Amino acid sequence: GRTLAHKRRVRARSNTIDAVIELLRAAKDIPARYVLFDSWFTMPKTVARVKRENGDVIGMMRITEKAYYEYQGQWIDVKQIYAQAGFDSKDHGVIGSVLVKLREERDSNERVDARIVFVRDRRSDNWLAILSTDTELDAEEVVRIYGKRWDIEVFFKVCKHHLALAKEFQGRSYDMQVAHTTIVFLRYAMLAIESRKANDERTIGDLFYYLREELADIKLSHSLMLLVNTLRDILNEMPTISEAMANDIMDSFLNALPHPLKQKLLLSA
Repeated sequence: GRTLAHKRRVRARSNTIDAVIELLRAAKDIPARYVLFDSWFTMPKTVARVKRENGDVIGMMRITEKAYYEYQGQWIDVKQIYAQAGFDSKDHGVIGSVLVKLREERDSNERVDARIVFVRDRRSDNWLAILSTDTELDAEEVVRIYGKRWDIEVFFKVCKHHLALAKEFQGRSYDMQVAHTTIVFLRYAMLAIESRKANDERTIGDLFYYLREELADIKLSHSLMLLVNTLRDILNEMPTISEAMANDIMDSFLNALPHPLKQKLLLSA
């Protein structure tokens, strides 16, 4: 029971959710804010378990009548949530979002807050639903972050179509399959490293940083001040606008700016 082969077989026969949690714990030293799931894993029980491990989840939801979420005091499925939300079905892109609660088990008293974002499927008139346990994110940001999961699909396609995953051996042994998969993944890792070295200027070492210092961009705060001063000069040159009126316009403009931009202008003034 101490061999790696035995441990692999035990893991292969374990519950799917337990296997997911074990893998996440093994990867805990890799900095990541969100765990991205496809619809296979984005079910209330799995999401609640991952959240309990102090990890936020963003995942495509399975459109099923077997998973229930608390919305407006009722436990209903995602189809019913969409119908009750009353979104405009003609909207493209992000249709809208709602706040819900989910639970690990039907008799569980603990609730996990979540946001469901509804988006239009580009390939049809149907809608898709993306769930996020980080309710502070707006709908567009949830969709943007979930889009990063597409990289793993590219990885699988490269492994299957170009690196002969599951195609270059005929063995039925589980250990053989694990060994073959490991070799394919190592091939991909070596190709990815070589691609990084060939295309990323940062890999040329100190020369990149010396060049970056010589070609330093203007700081954002300085750029903002240039724009503000240019606008002020244009207003002052207009014969129909007095200096007091120009100052009033500038004050109104600055007060209408978002707080972060206003702070940068104050620091650079």
